[in-house]
Amino acid sequence: MTDATLTIRFFARLREELGTESLQLPATPDQTVGGLLAELASRGGSWAQLQGDQPVMVAVNQAMARPSTPVNAGDEVAFFPPVTGG
Repeated sequence: MTDATLTIRFFARLREELGTESLQLPATPDQTVGGLLAELASRGGSWAQLQGDQPVMVAVNQAMARPSTPVNAGDEVAFFPPVTGG
């Protein structure tokens, strides 16, 4: 039997601003990175930045992902702040 949850990890300033390093969330059928972002952003407050003007970078199982990337039970989804150059 596979784990029916997703492990969500936050890095850099997201970790501080959201007040958590990781979450366990239930996996749902046909879930995508975009849907997961919308679900988390709907919590409001600091969470809303996940769908703000500066989109976050996302990796699923340590591979960079797009909003259409599927997420499945047992996956690790990592969120990173956008990389800024100077």
